[in-house]
Amino acid sequence: MSRRKEVAAGLARVRERIAGACADVQRDPAEVRLVVVTKFFPPSDVRLLADLGVTDVGENRHQEAQAKATECRDLGLTWHFIGGLQSNKAAAVTAYASVVESVDRRKLVGPLSRGAHEHDREVDVLLQVSLDPPGAVGRSGADPEALADLAAAVDEAGMLKLRGLMAVAPVGEDPAAAFARLAAVRTGFLAHHPGATWLSAGMSGDLEAAIRAGATHVRVGSAVLGSRPANH
Repeated sequence: MSRRKEVAAGLARVRERIAGACADVQRDPAEVRLVVVTKFFPPSDVRLLADLGVTDVGENRHQEAQAKATECRDLGLTWHFIGGLQSNKAAAVTAYASVVESVDRRKLVGPLSRGAHEHDREVDVLLQVSLDPPGAVGRSGADPEALADLAAAVDEAGMLKLRGLMAVAPVGEDPAAAFARLAAVRTGFLAHHPGATWLSAGMSGDLEAAIRAGATHVRVGSAVLGSRPANH
């Protein structure tokens, strides 16, 4: 099977899963945007994805993302930065990322704003909220109680647009339960930020549970592109 056929088949399966999950809760599949995570996959795969109708791609390592976005800049894709972000890299990420999904602390807001001003482009921002219990190993994301302060910082910063929330289901937990907590956090958040309607949640293994909980964006890599290349 050619690589194009392989990617097309993976894409079709994921789109069917999205449609099925939406049907379960009477949602329009057009409400859910597929962000294909291209981490470790070559620029040639990004070109195949664009040719197959994908509009959004996600990366979580700055150096790789920067190189890939530069090589594929003719494609007109929307690049999402979805990984843990260091404050000293935040400004540089705004050169190519239209969406930064992993804003989890106030320290990132200033550099993101400076970078957006420097590159003269408004950047969409999602606040990453933690669904892990306090003290969990490898925990990432802001405490739900910290979202109000973080949102205020984004709102006050220039060239950043607060779009909504992002989360990852904890490893080993039923994703439906985790995303139910996320849905409750989102309800409270929307009461104060009614325009921040995006919810990025769900990956290859749990996108259905995320969509049932209201996700507007799902971040899918292996289910579309297959196993990561062996050299990684």
